[in-house]
Amino acid sequence: MHGRRNSVAGIAIDGKRIFIARRKAGGDIGGKWEFPGGKVEINESAEAALRREYREEFGLDISAGAHIGSSSFEHGGTAFTLDAYHIFLEAPETVTLSEHSEAKWALLDEIRTLDFADSDRGLFNALEAYIKRQPCIKQ
Repeated sequence: MHGRRNSVAGIAIDGKRIFIARRKAGGDIGGKWEFPGGKVEINESAEAALRREYREEFGLDISAGAHIGSSSFEHGGTAFTLDAYHIFLEAPETVTLSEHSEAKWALLDEIRTLDFADSDRGLFNALEAYIKRQPCIKQ
């Protein structure tokens, strides 16, 4: 095991719908759905990592809000902590896919039935609890 690294996931919420994306085929999580994000680089904040990842993967500008929850996973002998944040997409209608084959807005009930990456699946309960605590999010 090579120490612990941090990853981030940005979760955009629009009413009852949540933005998700399916990774392109290939690699360890190829074809799986995820809450987009990625590894936090050395000397990079979680918000900066999310802005970079969304710009690289979707051509979208975002702003980050509250912390939703965390999960842990291992990849290539390295332990990771995945921190999820509520994010806000600046222009969601202008999505350009570079690392994903598909992106869509889905209800939490549908998300629970999809083939999600295990690291992201570990966020489902925290996301559900977060949504229930937010009076501005439609239930």
